[in-house]
Amino acid sequence: MKNLKKLFIAALFVIGANVSGNAQKIAHINVYELLSAMPEMKTANDEVKKAKDKFEKDYQTMVTELQTKAQKYQTEAPTAGDAVNATREAELQQSQDRIMQFQQNAQNELAKKDETLKTPILEKAQKAIHKVARAKGYEYVLDSTVGSGVILADGPNLMDDVKKELAIK
Repeated sequence: MKNLKKLFIAALFVIGANVSGNAQKIAHINVYELLSAMPEMKTANDEVKKAKDKFEKDYQTMVTELQTKAQKYQTEAPTAGDAVNATREAELQQSQDRIMQFQQNAQNELAKKDETLKTPILEKAQKAIHKVARAKGYEYVLDSTVGSGVILADGPNLMDDVKKELAIK
């Protein structure tokens, strides 16, 4: 009976050693903070903002022209004939449709520009995270950005090492 007890304790010890020996190494990094620190991201954001500002300026010009035209037509409507008023109404509707189409196209173009500019930056950051994590022997890296689902991130933080890899101060 004593031998069986010793054998059981020894088996538990071996199993416990195997479990702890197979423990997975986990680290974390705040990806949002990393991307914000990358100079390429600032440049990309500036380019997207510049394009957005241009679209907004063009949009405002179109809206102002429409409003001016609408006021003119409204003022002249009592003296203009039904046929002229119907033509003007159709013209105003076409202008509104063009503005809506312009707005939709602008949003699509901005989204494409944003993706085109930022995808290589995201890939660069991801490669650096992978390289550092593998070099340090981590099997998993969690994104500790607020709202990413990580509730506690007290483990190793790869931020400094990844910034070094990317040559960011």
